[in-house]
Amino acid sequence: METLLELDGWIVVWLNQAIGHSAVLDGAGYLAVSDYFVPLAMCFWMLALWFFGPGSHARGRNQRAVLAAAIALGFANLAVLLLDQAVFRARPFTQYDLATLFYEPTDSSFPANPAAVAFAMATAVWLGNRRAAIPLFCLAGVWCLARVYSGLFYPSDILAGGLIGAGVAWLVTLGMRRIEPVPTWVLNGARFLHLA
Repeated sequence: METLLELDGWIVVWLNQAIGHSAVLDGAGYLAVSDYFVPLAMCFWMLALWFFGPGSHARGRNQRAVLAAAIALGFANLAVLLLDQAVFRARPFTQYDLATLFYEPTDSSFPANPAAVAFAMATAVWLGNRRAAIPLFCLAGVWCLARVYSGLFYPSDILAGGLIGAGVAWLVTLGMRRIEPVPTWVLNGARFLHLA
């Protein structure tokens, strides 16, 4: 276990050494690490999936995936919140001399909430439409890498958050299939109100 924690720290320190050497890389890192750029890009992609598609069948499939993603996002956040109360892990920037591109949060780094949220969204969409999930997985990967690069999380925090998000998305998607026709009623209601 101690070796894994040392490897975790070594990876963060190694990645973080690049900060301050390239204005372009720092600018991209600053954009990718923020609380806004990647989450908004993911939300806009999901809005596009909700409203557009090559036909009504494909659009309906996408809407089910987006509905599952929204529910999974909420449950992934709840899981991380509960784990944060039970397990505290100090952030890398408090343990090592690191340059940061972001404000310094004081909550637990384990598990990584951005990873849980991003991978919950991406996995839920993937379970409904694999091709449509590719941009979401790419954005999730960029966001998580930027968070490690900036010294906010350890790689194991990201891995745990990603597994929580993916697991929750799978459970939500399975649950939606089990409680059918409720998801269909929700989608039909949204269509009746011209929200889908």
